[in-house]
Amino acid sequence: MKLFEYEAKTIFSKYGILTPSGGLATSPSQAGEIATKIDAPVVVKAQVLVAGRGKAGGILFAQSPLEAELAARKLLSAEIKGSRVQSVLVEERVLVRKELYCGITIDRSSRGYVVIASSEGGMEIEKIAAVMPEKIVKVFIDPSYGFRPHHAIQIAKKLDYTGSQMLNLANIFLNQFKIAMDSDAELVEMNPLIETPEGKFVAADTRLIIDDSSLYRHPEFKKRLIEEAEHELSPQELEARKSGLAYVKLDGDVGVIGNGAGLVMATLDMIQLCGGKPANFLDVGGGASADMMALALNLVLSDPRVRVVFINILGGITRCDEIAKGILEARRRIGFLKPMVIRLVGTNEEEGRRILTEGGIHVLDSMEEAAKRAVEIATTEG
Repeated sequence: MKLFEYEAKTIFSKYGILTPSGGLATSPSQAGEIATKIDAPVVVKAQVLVAGRGKAGGILFAQSPLEAELAARKLLSAEIKGSRVQSVLVEERVLVRKELYCGITIDRSSRGYVVIASSEGGMEIEKIAAVMPEKIVKVFIDPSYGFRPHHAIQIAKKLDYTGSQMLNLANIFLNQFKIAMDSDAELVEMNPLIETPEGKFVAADTRLIIDDSSLYRHPEFKKRLIEEAEHELSPQELEARKSGLAYVKLDGDVGVIGNGAGLVMATLDMIQLCGGKPANFLDVGGGASADMMALALNLVLSDPRVRVVFINILGGITRCDEIAKGILEARRRIGFLKPMVIRLVGTNEEEGRRILTEGGIHVLDSMEEAAKRAVEIATTEG
């Protein structure tokens, strides 16, 4: 989940990292009021969840409250790379001696975090790496050891800082890493981190992306995730996210429900192997209740392209009898169902089969046989 700049800066400030003084405005008059309080030249920045907004005209400068109001009026009626601007951040313009870059992100190959810094901030790190690779400093973090003061000092030294400035900069890097740890972040970035003429360091622009899988530890961001999703996801994907289901909409006609991401992926592959096209990925997870199963079926059937539903359950934590009850409950609630093919194997398998058979639903025990049957039905229904 991406945070807006103003949200990220609030977090950075809590960890003792200096950010420009300012405030959020949702109207031109508010922007003017904030600029009046600052009583200095300001920057008016569109709050959108896209990169490169500056080049797209999303950052404007103002010398007075009136100019700030006009800048806000222009931005609040604009779209930046397809994203509608609903608020602007009005901040004091920081005087610059030097611009730095520092980002902390996940390095998949080393299975840990990597700290990337450069003395050439204010531009995309990819461009710095391509044009001036010697300006890039990288420190890979051993997860069992962590990011320590000597790591941070090493980076500050390589950026050519000494004395108290080196120590201050190292402390900023350490606090930035604390943000990454505490926020379960995929990316924590300051670009630029400005060195002022007085020798202080101010995070003029910040980015923070939080791992969606960690949001159960960050309930304060759950609502934001749904608000963000409303602009990016299909209705089915949005409903799944609200309900805690793992759902991805695809372009086929065979609806898929399984328990476990690996099993669902194998089911998609089997459908493709049999000549069909899956309509979705839907994982109900372990221990799915009857209510969750009914919700999953309703979600899949809300896609008008779905001609048949293939339910593939390997009962471990998930009990087959609970899944069976959920299927029948879904049929009762919805009032009708499209054709279903069910493969049910595992815990309480016999009871689950009995429940479904008595309900008039046939159950198979071979995934390949079930996939072939689902594809045949989809072809016939088409």
